[in-house]
Order: sequence, then structure tokens, then C-alpha cells
Amino acid sequence: MIDSYMQSEMDSPLTAAVAERDKNTLQMVRDAIRKKQVLLAFQPIVQAARPDRPAFWEGLIRVLDDSGRVIPAREFIHTAETSEMGRVLDCLALEYGLATLRENPDLRLSINMSARSIGYPRWMETLKRGLERDPTGGERLILEITESSAIVMPDLVTVFMQQQQDRGISFALDDFGAGYTSFRYLRDFYFDMIKIDSTFIRGIAQNPDNQVLTASLISVAQHFDMFTVAEFVETQEDAAYLVDAGIDCMQGHYFGAATIDPPWVRQSNQKIAV
Repeated sequence: MIDSYMQSEMDSPLTAAVAERDKNTLQMVRDAIRKKQVLLAFQPIVQAARPDRPAFWEGLIRVLDDSGRVIPAREFIHTAETSEMGRVLDCLALEYGLATLRENPDLRLSINMSARSIGYPRWMETLKRGLERDPTGGERLILEITESSAIVMPDLVTVFMQQQQDRGISFALDDFGAGYTSFRYLRDFYFDMIKIDSTFIRGIAQNPDNQVLTASLISVAQHFDMFTVAEFVETQEDAAYLVDAGIDCMQGHYFGAATIDPPWVRQSNQKIAV
């Protein structure tokens, strides 16, 4: 009876529609990679004590569809993340991020990666080659590992982090609090910072439940000497509340949306125009 029910669910129109959507998404990403229509968008992260200027920037992978429209990662990353295409996207994000650091010696940049890419030879070679070209790049690079992928292979992540931290690279645990990582793993990982998931941040000034939960996450991070970043800060009220709550850094549309035309690109274009 149960097997019949499960089979009917697998054969349902909704399941078929989801499978077709995922197939189309993967094809769009595959075409973008083949046509080299992949780029980074950059979003500022500010210190709570100095919100008037970025402390560092996050480089976010984007692809272009056939019409030239910029497609954000949320539209494809969950579908691609567990496939080799996800590894290729991680390679491209790292390659473009390291090139950006090399071209801008005063910049500090975070780049997203899946823990699955640690064992991917091309990704490791991209990191090695990029750091050889720019000896200061490691000290200005932050690698963001998603909470969901870190828990899949905690031992590999721990060893990798120790090796790269010796080279000056910092690590951020992305989407912290989303429900995957136990505090035991958090203790073992030794991340330099945690990025508190948007679920707890949006509308926090008016949400007592999220206020309690976020305070707990901040307390845990402080206990382990980790910086805290609040993701998706979108209003002045939320930003003010987070500052009072003791957050270290903030990221979100209130401080700036992700852009493919960041200040250093605009300044370079202005110099060329002159």
C-alpha cells in the first residue's frame, strides 16, 4: 500500500513539473557556462560600528540567459549544487574572485563554495594558482561554506580549513541557523565568522521570536570567538535593532544590493573615459 502511494506521488503531475523545471534550469546554466556568460555580482557587508562603508564584499555567481538577463544564484544553485555543474560554478566563482582581488589590492572579498568542491581537483588547482599569482590574496579572501554542505563531510571540511587558514584565508559559515549544523560541529569547525540565516533577520525589529533566536545565535558565535554577520537586512529598524543586539556586521538591500557594476569597476571606467 505504501509502495503504491509512493509510486503515485512520483508519477504525479507536480513531480513531473518539478523535474522538467530542474532539467530546464540545468540546461540554462550549462548553456551559460558553454557560452562563457557567467559573472560575479558584488554586495557590500558593513561593520555595525561603521555602516557608512563596506568592511568587505561578497562575490555572488550569476549567469546570463539567452536574452542577456542576469539570473541570480537562488534561481539555479540548489538544482546545480550537487552535480558537477555546481563544482564548475564554484571554480568560476573562485577564479573570478581571485582575479578581482589581484586587480584591487585594497579589496577584501568573500566567495561562496560547497564543501563538495574541496575534493574537486579543478577547484583546488584554481585556488593554488590564484594564490601563487597574488601572494596577498589569501589574506583578503573569505570562503563561505554553506551550512548544508558542511555537515555532509565535516572531517574533510575541518582538515581543509586548518590547511587554508595557515595561508591566511578566512572562513564563514553561511546560512547559520537554517537547521543543519549541530553545535558539536560548530565547535570543531573553527569558522572565523557565521552568517545568520535570513529567516531570523527579516523583520526582526517587530518579531520577538526571532529576536530571542538571533540573540542565542550571536551568543553562541561570541562564545567561539566568531564574528557575526546578519544577512538580508532590509530596513533601518532592523539594522538599528541588530546593532543594539551586538551583531558585528550586516548585509542586505538596506546597505546595497548586489551589483555587477561595483565602485572599483565604475572608477576604472571613469579613468578610461578621461
